[in-house]
Amino acid sequence: MLQQSLLTGSVAARFISRVITILVCFFAVAPIRSERYQPWHSEQISDLPQFVLWAWEKPEDLRFIKPENTSVAFLADTVQLRGDAVVVRPRLQSLLVPDHAHLVAVVRIEADQDTAQNRNQIEEIATAIAKAASLPRVVAVQVDFDATRSQREFYRSILLELRRDLGPTAAISITALASWCLGDDWISSLPINEAVPMLFRMGAGTNEVVSWLSSGHDFRAPVCRGSLGVSTDERWVSLPGVRRLYVFHDRAWTQKTELAFLREVRQWR
Repeated sequence: MLQQSLLTGSVAARFISRVITILVCFFAVAPIRSERYQPWHSEQISDLPQFVLWAWEKPEDLRFIKPENTSVAFLADTVQLRGDAVVVRPRLQSLLVPDHAHLVAVVRIEADQDTAQNRNQIEEIATAIAKAASLPRVVAVQVDFDATRSQREFYRSILLELRRDLGPTAAISITALASWCLGDDWISSLPINEAVPMLFRMGAGTNEVVSWLSSGHDFRAPVCRGSLGVSTDERWVSLPGVRRLYVFHDRAWTQKTELAFLREVRQWR
């Protein structure tokens, strides 16, 4: 009886030990899975107007816009990476907007090929972006980084760090090469609320993207289906669905330019 009792106790102990091991592994992995694969949603992104003017590095007087249907995504900072260094250059040009305008702070990342891509850089960049997100009247932050294939995991780490800094309800947008939203989708698992496909200055592959979208197809990556990035100097015959448009203009915006573009957009849809 004693031997049987000890045997039973040994089996029970091994069973309990295995259960504990499984639970430890589960809880160790669960945060990583939730960080990388959670379907992020943000009321701030949902509430953004369907028309967004990009205000890049030039003086802009946008007091003519109507905040109920137009918002502004302005370049707040440019982060330059060389070797181990991280240099944050703030916006140097004036920006005037209506009092109740919704603002998106854009942070541009420029990385040389010799960028170290180390942990210190990840933390510094995420901190700089989080600081831009805290500017007055900013409802979302947008990261603009044309990451090369070798920089993708570095970029992913930056966005994961940023999500931890800002919390689960903050609105994070990124600009995206059109190819990232089609056959080269590596962004669907990022902790972001939207990816804005850039449909101008596309370079190689332009004809394929134009043909795909003009044939009535949509982007394969769901995170790319809520918005589009276009330019006033590149015309489209048609665009997929009714979605938010981020619009680039290579000169300072005027009310006349905005109204003319709005009229043209109606023909695309």
